[in-house]
Amino acid sequence: MHDIIQQLEDKRAKARLGGGEKRIAAQHGKGKLTARERLELLLDEGTFEEWDMFVEHRCADFGMADNKIPGDGVVTGYGMINGRLVFVFSQDFTVFGGALSEAHAEKICKVMDQAMKVGAPVIGLNDSGGARIQEGVASLGGYAEVFQRNVLASGVVPQISMIMGPCAGGAVYSPAMTDFIFMVKDSSYMFVTGPEVVKTVTHEEVSAEELGGAGTHTTKSGVADLAFENDVDALLMLRRLFNYLPLNNREKPPVRRSDDPAERLDLSLDTLVPDNPNKPYDMKELIVKTVDDGDFFELQPDYAKNIVIGFGRMEGQTVGIVANQPLVLAGCLDIKSSIKAARFVRFCDAFNIPVLTFVDVPGFMPGTSQEYGGIIKHGAKLLYAYAECTVPKITVITRKAYGGAYDVMSSSTCAATSTSRGLMPRSR
Repeated sequence: MHDIIQQLEDKRAKARLGGGEKRIAAQHGKGKLTARERLELLLDEGTFEEWDMFVEHRCADFGMADNKIPGDGVVTGYGMINGRLVFVFSQDFTVFGGALSEAHAEKICKVMDQAMKVGAPVIGLNDSGGARIQEGVASLGGYAEVFQRNVLASGVVPQISMIMGPCAGGAVYSPAMTDFIFMVKDSSYMFVTGPEVVKTVTHEEVSAEELGGAGTHTTKSGVADLAFENDVDALLMLRRLFNYLPLNNREKPPVRRSDDPAERLDLSLDTLVPDNPNKPYDMKELIVKTVDDGDFFELQPDYAKNIVIGFGRMEGQTVGIVANQPLVLAGCLDIKSSIKAARFVRFCDAFNIPVLTFVDVPGFMPGTSQEYGGIIKHGAKLLYAYAECTVPKITVITRKAYGGAYDVMSSSTCAATSTSRGLMPRSR
């Protein structure tokens, strides 16, 4: 019996090593943590329960039958974040470059299926070279199975993707269908076709960072919500975001009581909005002074800056905040800001998070580029999101709301609307 137990421990130790000491050292040399180190940081200490540690691929072609590593490039299971259940998978770049095989995909699908069954969020830590080419269409079929779970889980349990390495080709579509995407600067990339393919087809020369780096996706494309300096910062901020979210669409978000009293007065709000209607002010200052303890978790801060979205708390209850930003484009609505806000409102509606809207909008951005880009259709997305939203909605018009933008910013479909700046001194 002792020999059997020792054999089991040896197998576990081998599985924990992943691709081996040399590849782990190479991972650290790039400033990246290993798959298991990331899970240790993300989850509460001692809560991770791993599934399918000894799973291996079933490919026999191209010499793969003699090249099997326990776990097959992904660590899956469940654990706790601040005492709340979460299902996780973390791709291991030290094993076949984190490439997805049929067995690899089955492990991911298993945790996603269980997450939907019990009603708990799914967090994916992506660090993969893409489909495992030796398995051909079987690997691509594995991606299709993961995509199917992403669709089934949408609006049922929160899904969060953390891009912590390369993510190319078909691999990008799974994160794209999740609710939030975080990236790490200088080490994570997302693109459908890589720089070499781009150069071959279009003759453009572009680096991986310029094409699909964290800076590109948080400022230009809007694909990612936030970018961080390193793995540690990213994982700690992911824990913070998790605190605002419910476990599933049948539960309310967690209530975190604070010592910030509801009757608190902030007289500086009396003078925040300038008397001159053409003079801008910082809407984020208003938000920070309104929410509990000045704690505002902003999403997509560097994309479509003319609108602000994020989570805060009032009386400990999570609220989703949407606000025009007069400092950028005078707070006008354009295509990017409409899509950004609409997606956020729909997430809040799906997961029982009340929506608070601060409005200071002169209208829609004029111009041929906006009209040719479909501002009518994209602006309607925000209108649709607010109109179908069934959670409590409160709208505060801090200065103005003109034309069609009045309707689109929930000004006529809300529970309570104020057109007076005099409402501002009270923080609630």
